Amino acid sequence: MSKLDFILEELVTANRILANEGIVDSFGHVSARHPDDPQHFLLSRARAPERIERDDIVEYTFDGTAIDERGRAPYLERFIHGAIYEARPDVHAVVHNHSPSTIPFGVTTKKLKPLLHMCASMGHEVPVWDSHDKFGDTALLVSDMDMGRDLAHLIGPRPTALMRGHGATVVGRSVRHAVFVSVYLELGAKLQMQAMAMSLGEMGEIKFLTPGEVDKIIGRVTPYTLNRAWENWARRAGREMQPEAG
Repeated sequence: MSKLDFILEELVTANRILANEGIVDSFGHVSARHPDDPQHFLLSRARAPERIERDDIVEYTFDGTAIDERGRAPYLERFIHGAIYEARPDVHAVVHNHSPSTIPFGVTTKKLKPLLHMCASMGHEVPVWDSHDKFGDTALLVSDMDMGRDLAHLIGPRPTALMRGHGATVVGRSVRHAVFVSVYLELGAKLQMQAMAMSLGEMGEIKFLTPGEVDKIIGRVTPYTLNRAWENWARRAGREMQPEAG
């Protein structure tokens, strides 16, 4: 199997996993940097993630221009992906979702931070990108490269950022990694809200992971960890885990 064939199948599986795990619904998308041309990325046409097939996937340049669109309508927010790949050579996959438990942390002053070891992949603290700060009243959609680059700048070297009133964007060193971070970002947000309720909303009563703990746990997120989760999630979504490309 070629590297391109592998990535195309990974993207189909990633979309099915994210839908099955409740990270996306009819909206949201996941992309991968093109394995043969790092200045391009691969992203499905505009379609519900649970319905995406291999032939839906389109190749794009960083500015969101399709190489061979063939009448396949693009996602409006493809600029999220292009701007991040442009800014972060280390990133090989991007997920944008409307993960429900993350939304309250994007519209309040409560910071989303990891309290479970599996959720350390979100980083020390998740920043919030507010489109209104620079672009005023919009539909909250990242509809051009200026907005995409502003979001990419806010993410910086981090693995994720929330988007006020909108959702979250996650980056990864592979498709499996980006999906892993996305799933545990949702779980981390849900658990933090439960902990906040138990402590009557007083953040100081929650014992979060220390920065050192976060760093050590992230260092242990190896291919073994990612593949173990991926196989489980893929089977639940009706997909088989494929071997790595040769």
